[in-house]
Amino acid sequence: MSKFATGKYAYSISDRSGFRYRYKDMRKEWTGALVGKDEWEAKQPQLGPFRKVIDAQALRDARPDIKAAMVVYVGVPTPENMKPRPIIGFAKVGTVTVSTT
Repeated sequence: MSKFATGKYAYSISDRSGFRYRYKDMRKEWTGALVGKDEWEAKQPQLGPFRKVIDAQALRDARPDIKAAMVVYVGVPTPENMKPRPIIGFAKVGTVTVSTT
């Protein structure tokens, strides 16, 4: 036994337009409104549910800072040794030390 009548001869009023439709031709929208078959609209995809976007907080396999000298070769090779002289620099925040070897 069903709890409700079939509504075989029943009519209903649309929540959107106020027109009369057969009860069995009515549809319920995602907003909860009961509308006629020709007035029914599907839910737009922009209205959700939205996928979760997670911002990365840490790096995988992170390494600590290494204090290493930075070697920069400046100039053109000389005919004597065909190798430019390196300039080795050590830097800190606000100061730079340059030495030649």
